[in-house]
Amino acid sequence: MTQDQHYNMVSKLKPVRIVIPILLGLAIVAWVIFREIDTSILSNLSFSWSSLVWILVAWCCMIGRDLGYMIRIRILTENDLTWLQAFKVIMLWEFTSAISPSTVGGTALAVVFIHKEGISVGRSTSVVLATSFLDELYFVVMFPVILLIVGKDMLFITSLQGTGAGFLNNLMIIAVIGYTVILAWVLLVGYGLFINPEGLRRIIVSFFRLPFFRRWKESAIRAGDDIVQSSRELKAKSFAFWLKASMATFLSWTSRYWVINAILVAFFAVQEHFLIFARQLVTWIMMIISPTPGGSGFAELILGRYITDAIPVDPASAGSIALAMTIIWRMISYYPYLLIGVLIVPGWIQKKFVAPKLKD
Repeated sequence: MTQDQHYNMVSKLKPVRIVIPILLGLAIVAWVIFREIDTSILSNLSFSWSSLVWILVAWCCMIGRDLGYMIRIRILTENDLTWLQAFKVIMLWEFTSAISPSTVGGTALAVVFIHKEGISVGRSTSVVLATSFLDELYFVVMFPVILLIVGKDMLFITSLQGTGAGFLNNLMIIAVIGYTVILAWVLLVGYGLFINPEGLRRIIVSFFRLPFFRRWKESAIRAGDDIVQSSRELKAKSFAFWLKASMATFLSWTSRYWVINAILVAFFAVQEHFLIFARQLVTWIMMIISPTPGGSGFAELILGRYITDAIPVDPASAGSIALAMTIIWRMISYYPYLLIGVLIVPGWIQKKFVAPKLKD
């Protein structure tokens, strides 16, 4: 892509262009609060110094998550990015993910973010594909593991009155659909990167020659070329390289999934920690089908219903309390990226695109 094409992509991140998706997400959350939460019940929650400590632990989990991402991107770029550059790339990447539907994410722009920090377009594409592969591989591996440890009945069915086994059975269907999509993606990208990149390129191009998909043919050809080029880059990496990148991926995602546990401990004597961790992981798998920016509304509602039986309170008030906990969870794990993005995106665009043009 040319400099102008890159600029056209990132210019969509200007604050004026992201107001609508942000407001949409906030509107859904407000609707959830109004319809689902009994505020009179929340007055019974007690906040103590211990609560403050555990809320700080929740923030530390999110820091651990971003630190893992930064470590991984430095590994994948062989330390050609400084820590500051890695931080900027991860924050920009998370910001675009937060304002995009979960099915879209921030991957398309991530290549531009990395490239503008001094990495070639080819290597940037390799890094993004490797990142996507490792992220989805985490879900592919962890989902069967938690099924074996927790069991299907504990993971998807609760006897809590008012939640309903039918609702949770529907969650299992959604989770299986999400997992199938992720597994298909991992197999497809893995095949293309490590086994037969030319063969996958031919399949992609042939598919997009069909009449209905022909309008995206040029993009498909570029994607196929990216896979071939990335394969040459990544197949040469050592086992130690992939092990370190995988460990950083494990740190990132596992840290993220302990956030809700720390929030719950701030207010309750929680016992079922691994079950809560497992259900949050499954929630993220289900979020792949969410059409809202960053899964707003969908994530709060689903996880709120999903963890009600793990909170040691009166079942009649568990639903409202669980939803309140998930809103705190999103305030820690989602909304800060919107604020950080709004603060750094204009300056980053000015520095990487506008200033160089003025120099010319």
